Amino acid sequence: MSEGKVYKQGWSPEDVSWSAFDASKAEPWLIDAIKSAALVEYNAPDYVIYLKRVFPPDMYAVLEQWGREETQHGAVLGRWAEMADPNFKLDEAIARFRKGYRPEHFAGGEQASVRGSRRGEMIARCVVESGTSSYYTALKDATNEPVLKEIAGRVAADEFRHYKLFFETLHAQNEPDLPFWRKLLIAVGRITESDDDEISYAYYCATVRPEEEAAKPYVRAECSKGVFAGTARIYRRHHIQKMTQMVAKAVGADPHGRLAKLAGALVWRMIRARAGRSVETAAA
Repeated sequence: MSEGKVYKQGWSPEDVSWSAFDASKAEPWLIDAIKSAALVEYNAPDYVIYLKRVFPPDMYAVLEQWGREETQHGAVLGRWAEMADPNFKLDEAIARFRKGYRPEHFAGGEQASVRGSRRGEMIARCVVESGTSSYYTALKDATNEPVLKEIAGRVAADEFRHYKLFFETLHAQNEPDLPFWRKLLIAVGRITESDDDEISYAYYCATVRPEEEAAKPYVRAECSKGVFAGTARIYRRHHIQKMTQMVAKAVGADPHGRLAKLAGALVWRMIRARAGRSVETAAA
């Protein structure tokens, strides 16, 4: 995380300085990004239900606390989005999102991780938290809107703590350790899932009004491009490198080694290319 004010765990929406909101600094593309993020974060209860099928009861309290914090992130981001765009209604958007996005493993009753083991599940969660902590840190650095800057700082701090929680849980499992190649495949697989419907469909529900659906049907590729365009405007090279260092640590690689540096360069190029912008002219 970048330097700045340190936010402690246990904050509430009432701690946010809502009165400092400056509508003139809430850019349209940024509002769309926050709407989408709010829906994904607010959907955490479904992940909690799934994870409670994978882990034993002694983990339930920890998972439920994680879910409450993630849901709070969605609620706070959604409140900001409603202030920035009075036409946006979080409750309406999340209802549409949940109706249209329902992964098979959410609905199933199997008592096993789709990653193959509890260790694999925690590696995947570390990958996600690496991405979210870097994303909100980048968002904090990118925005000039004071309330969003504060919210992003608070959420980024929570996500970094979540990464530490899942990293510690990974190494506390009594399962045999996974071979490095298997851990790497799980991490890469979870990263490539950024192309699935969750983020793209969240973007659709956040930016297309219900009455516009007939004229603007959901097309994953188009929504994905919109997501990556916003991501490219938020991220800078050092944010991506920090993210890949965290992923490298989760799979047992040297965070400062050649593999992490190569991965950082590849992810950075992918984001810029997917956004349709030149890598060479991107800000460093």
